[in-house]
Amino acid sequence: MLAEMILLYIIVFVYGIVIGSFVNVLICRLPEHENIATERSHCMSCGHKLRWYDLVPLFSWLFLRGKCRYCGARISAQYPIVEAVNGIGYVLILFANGISLSSILYMLCFSILTAIAVIDWRTYEIPVGLNIAILALGVAGTIADYRNVWYHLIGMVTVSGFLLLLYIVTRGRGIGGGDIKLMGAAGLLLGWKHIIFALVIGCVVGSVIHIILMKVKGKDRVLAFGPYLAVGLFAVMIWGSQMIDWYAGLFM
Repeated sequence: MLAEMILLYIIVFVYGIVIGSFVNVLICRLPEHENIATERSHCMSCGHKLRWYDLVPLFSWLFLRGKCRYCGARISAQYPIVEAVNGIGYVLILFANGISLSSILYMLCFSILTAIAVIDWRTYEIPVGLNIAILALGVAGTIADYRNVWYHLIGMVTVSGFLLLLYIVTRGRGIGGGDIKLMGAAGLLLGWKHIIFALVIGCVVGSVIHIILMKVKGKDRVLAFGPYLAVGLFAVMIWGSQMIDWYAGLFM
């Protein structure tokens, strides 16, 4: 039984790094409005079309020592890092939620959140297509969990409604429209209790890290909120039920 579980985790990790390779495609191409489906992968420096053996997740980068096979230009460490993070994230989600439809939906959502985090960090924008993809996962999850449909529907508006009000009051200076859409779509997938915890975690993590960045690197007050929301969302995918039980236990 133990050997079977270890094999399953290895398979899920491999699956995760393969999907992580596609996440890198999203990160690189969506901000540039490039085609993500039909255009072949190419070196960002020399433009040479890459062969399959140049694209093996993690291992190609390690084997080539982080350099293009054709022009020798350095390849960003982003590629293996994103692939590894995606694989590890998949394993953690499986460990926390077991073999279930929720695990599959959370894994796919985690991949999208990884792309959102990196893109928003760099551009201060969240591609609307990625939010739509999370919304589609939310619809699937709500249909599968139809007995708790109101938990999901309320989750769609609980945090996003609050953020929308903040957007209106601050005239768009307090929060971005992409963050509102993100929390609405994720709220449909996770439900209202989970999405509230995700917001709280995102705010705490974002505040701590950004204050440090302001002190150490002289960052201004404007921050990309998407990466921190992604951290909060991933946290509740792993520990959401335990957080809710812990909080409920404070009043019993």
